[in-house]
Amino acid sequence: MPLSAHPLRASIAVSDIQQAVAFYEGKLGLQPLRSGPSATIPDGSRVYAAAGAPALNVYQSTTAGTTAATLATWYVDDLDQIVDELTAAGVGIVRYDQLVHDARGITARAGGGRIAWFQDPDGNTFALEADA
Repeated sequence: MPLSAHPLRASIAVSDIQQAVAFYEGKLGLQPLRSGPSATIPDGSRVYAAAGAPALNVYQSTTAGTTAATLATWYVDDLDQIVDELTAAGVGIVRYDQLVHDARGITARAGGGRIAWFQDPDGNTFALEADA
């Protein structure tokens, strides 16, 4: 059976699960579906839902924040509203020197639409995208 027939979940390494919980739950407003162990840390991981399904596994690891690439993207209907809500919660929007951003930090997406990026406390990068 091809992998396209199975659900996919992004896994994000963090250096401190409690700091991550404060960010993912406190600032992003994600609700944990469950917590569990990560390697030798008994309560070192959380699984969060997106659109009602498990979508994001956050776990404590020594490999946290080791890539500058975007690790996961939320596709949203109202990008301006989501960026405003995250900014009000204390989440910084990342601006890249080579791109032109509006006042909120949103830029045009290749192929049309708009995009903004933010990072968690470990420097893991996430995107928010909208078609308009």
